[in-house]
Amino acid sequence: MLSAPLAKPLKTKYKISNIPVRSGDKVKVVRGQFKGQRGKVDIVKLAQLKICIEGLQQVKKDGSKAYFPIHPSNVLVEELNLDDKKRRMKLEGVKQ
Repeated sequence: MLSAPLAKPLKTKYKISNIPVRSGDKVKVVRGQFKGQRGKVDIVKLAQLKICIEGLQQVKKDGSKAYFPIHPSNVLVEELNLDDKKRRMKLEGVKQ
């Protein structure tokens, strides 16, 4: 549902083309006004089907800043957060 494509080195390493995005994954924006920006996923909004990335904020009229939600299909995952044991085992192909 909230899957994003993987960068080429990760595609060859894990032999998959996309993966669900999680907080802590490092991504690069490939479409939209923040194209080319890199950052770490901070918030995953399941209800809106959007992600928020650290450092990508929009300035509001009153001068405050707010996260700019981005659809996961518009980013490229460059580094995975493998803190979760189940996610790591799934990527490595090890089953219990």
